[in-house]
Amino acid sequence: MTPIRDAYPIDPDGEAGFTVEAARMKFGPGMLAELGGDAEQLGMRRVALFTDPRVAATAPFGSALDSLKRAGLDVVVFDRCRVEPTSASFLDAADFAREGNFDGYVSIGGGSVIDTAKAANLYASHPADFLAYVNKPLGEGRPVPGPVKPHIACPTTCGTGSETTGVAIFDHVERQVKTGISSRFLRPTLAVVDPRTIDSLPPGAIAATGFDVLTHAIESHTARPYRSRPRPENSAARPPYQGANPWSDIGSLQAIRLGGTWLERAVNDPDDAEARDALMFAATLAGLAFGNAGVHIPHAMSYSVAGMNHSFTATGYEAVDPMVPHGVSVVLNAPAAFRFTGPAAPEAHLRAAEALGADVRGAGPQDGGELLATRLIAMMRATGLPNGLSALGYGKADIPGLVRGAAAQQRLLTIAPRPVSEDDLRGLYAAAMRYW
Repeated sequence: MTPIRDAYPIDPDGEAGFTVEAARMKFGPGMLAELGGDAEQLGMRRVALFTDPRVAATAPFGSALDSLKRAGLDVVVFDRCRVEPTSASFLDAADFAREGNFDGYVSIGGGSVIDTAKAANLYASHPADFLAYVNKPLGEGRPVPGPVKPHIACPTTCGTGSETTGVAIFDHVERQVKTGISSRFLRPTLAVVDPRTIDSLPPGAIAATGFDVLTHAIESHTARPYRSRPRPENSAARPPYQGANPWSDIGSLQAIRLGGTWLERAVNDPDDAEARDALMFAATLAGLAFGNAGVHIPHAMSYSVAGMNHSFTATGYEAVDPMVPHGVSVVLNAPAAFRFTGPAAPEAHLRAAEALGADVRGAGPQDGGELLATRLIAMMRATGLPNGLSALGYGKADIPGLVRGAAAQQRLLTIAPRPVSEDDLRGLYAAAMRYW
């Protein structure tokens, strides 16, 4: 029997290289005030500005809009972006984009807003049936045929990293599962990351988005090695999610360190600007890492956790319709998942545990998965997260439906450092029901 840690061995005749397509990025307090000049430099004249009603009422959004108008740009605001977008909200945004004849896009908001702008830009630039570009098996998985219009993404949460990735995620309500669209062409042209945008975020939203940062980074660092994949027929066939590689490890490990150091402080002390700034930078680092390496089991499991539950109200999200925030739906699976993947990549799990702040004195690689899971659980408790999936209302009877949704996410599951069967997923969901 092949040992678990050799589940995806290096293939001497397989993949020999990896591709890095990092987004352009500017970071710092007050950077949104420069947005007009940034848009001008990208040749924008008629701009679609995407946001949501909450962000539209904030001072940073006002500063950004003023900057765009001072530059003499024709700006049309779309403020109907939905937190945790759906197929219907993507279609609404796409209709707006097609009718507006825009030559550039700006998104100011969380990952939901940025993803909505990506989708709108795509369907206005390359019209097609909605499911044409959606990942298989829920959609056709048709490749995006070419570049889209320039897009400046300005995150206002410290979590998704969507400003640096070519992925747009939505809730396929009819199928009760999340899925997405993935293409290098969807990666925003420029990310403008202004830490002052998260000063007004409630602690619950900081926790949810902050744990999204950590899971992105840990999943990237513990992914199967890029050299375990078969060599592509040509460079265009190399997938966006390539597996762990030296480039992604740089960003993922530093993002884990920043999250382990600052997340609890950022959640529990709303006045700690230093902690929130650090988390904002960690989110961008994690996005750069997972946009190249990929994410795996916790994210694959999360899509049905969120897709099957539209009655839960999370702390910090009381002002929006009931739903499971993305970061919550991901991290509740993470301890169970990392205990499962630990034996397949023990050194990577131990490095991640140490970076997160676990006490690894006297520990060996075989302890990495457990140490990582234990440290994550302690952080979840310290920041008021729900105690496993049961706290969202899930139970044993829901596991078959959860498994069906996760099993459809093969693009993600194949990035895990060991194969994942439906039997494995059943055990993982059961293990994620309660942690303390």
